[in-house]
Amino acid sequence: MALMGFLKKQFIDVIEWTEDTNGVLAWRFPMADHEIQNGAKLTVRESQAALFVNEGKSADAFGPGLYTLNTQTLPLLTNLKNWDKLFQSPFKSDVYFFSTRLQVDQRWGTPQPVTLRDKDFGAIRMRAFGNYAWRVTDPRKFQQQVSGTRERYVVDEVEGQLRGLVLQHLSDAVAQSGIPFLDLAANQVEFAAQIRTAVAPAFENLGLALDTVTVQNVSLPEELQKILDQKIGMGMVGQNMGAFMQYQTAQSIPAMAQSAGQGGIAGEAMGLGAGIALGQTLAGQLAQGLGQATAQAAAAIHEPVPPQDVMALIEKLAELRTKGVLTEEEFSAKKAELLKKL
Repeated sequence: MALMGFLKKQFIDVIEWTEDTNGVLAWRFPMADHEIQNGAKLTVRESQAALFVNEGKSADAFGPGLYTLNTQTLPLLTNLKNWDKLFQSPFKSDVYFFSTRLQVDQRWGTPQPVTLRDKDFGAIRMRAFGNYAWRVTDPRKFQQQVSGTRERYVVDEVEGQLRGLVLQHLSDAVAQSGIPFLDLAANQVEFAAQIRTAVAPAFENLGLALDTVTVQNVSLPEELQKILDQKIGMGMVGQNMGAFMQYQTAQSIPAMAQSAGQGGIAGEAMGLGAGIALGQTLAGQLAQGLGQATAQAAAAIHEPVPPQDVMALIEKLAELRTKGVLTEEEFSAKKAELLKKL
């Protein structure tokens, strides 16, 4: 009886995987030198798959369910081993289990700005990040291409490769989407769909399915963002550059007057309204420097100015020269222009 009990222990009659740890993608059932009993039970739980491998060759694959192992349920293994249909002896085979659960919240991002071609700005350097989710869908291909004969294969071992595939196809996704950079932030869902479309075939080659991709942020490096902000500001001004410069100069006059102190000639001149003329004069100068002065600003410069206001303006211009706001040449030119109005 002891001998019979010993012999029975050499045959495996139940094959299953309970997934006692997280993050395991592939697990090889421990066979040692044991054989599988003909008629043994194979249990494949939900979110699992099983694959029989005979001498390095993939055989039968199983989805969730309870199976009785015999020549009918193992047609590929039967063919590889040249079994007769009435074969009922114990047999040897490697059995691999795979987790088909969704691997969620896998992060991707550009460690360095990626150079892309944009139809509005030409070549740009862009940063982006988000997350994605995937699962094993083809155990045979995944075992052949990725996990191999390892006893255990975990998510961390493949994650770097998958993240690299996402980044590798990022520029393809931007090109296929046709979305200008300025519109990417408002079309992140569409951009994410384009990334998924571009990357999915590479995942399929590994026996994986890319379920979802999200884009959480799209941005430019800091130095390029400043240039973009300036371009946006110019676009907001449109064609009325003269009016914009007048407004900007008028906004700065109170601060300049306060810094110059109260009760001086410049303060009194501004109290009489000369500050507005000064704002128009400076606005015209700035607009002329940009080559976009308007007719209104030019007219404001040549309006008659009372002698006391002219002197106040010259003193104010002298203060601006002292502070380095105006150069000596600019001061002399404006001084000559104002003296002609006396």
